[in-house]
Amino acid sequence: MLPLFTRNKMKITEYTPDRAKEVTDLFYEAVYQIDSTIYSEQQKSVWAPLPINYEQWSARLAIKQPFILLINNKVAGFIELEESGYIDCAYVLPKFQKQGVATALVNYVLSACEHLNITSIHVDASIIAKPLFKKFGFVIQQKNEVKRNNVILINYTMVKFLN
Repeated sequence: MLPLFTRNKMKITEYTPDRAKEVTDLFYEAVYQIDSTIYSEQQKSVWAPLPINYEQWSARLAIKQPFILLINNKVAGFIELEESGYIDCAYVLPKFQKQGVATALVNYVLSACEHLNITSIHVDASIIAKPLFKKFGFVIQQKNEVKRNNVILINYTMVKFLN
């Protein structure tokens, strides 16, 4: 287990089941707040289908065990790191974007990789997340067109090799 991270009013901790609804709602809010000129409403609706299936999300989160960043004991962001070094999800509540939440989460995951002897880390970053991961030295391996219900979503497979 990694040490918890605390800075100013931010605290990173491990996921607990009582946070399932909060994390799920954060995901949906983050997706649906994306500017429609970047991802259309149709793209967002296949990315985060409605109505929200809280039971499915609860089961998913129990498996993924994301790290969550709390501000005043409320979930402001979360990130998932698999044993393979794959970041499956990284989302920040819109009202906390551009305030260092995503940066703190990625830094934490990079520390976790070191602690877990993971030598490379990879992500399929959205158009929105790509600049964040580039800032951390991730390199684009390929552009992806993911088809869901005949709707194309663009993302980028990015990798970072660790020392």
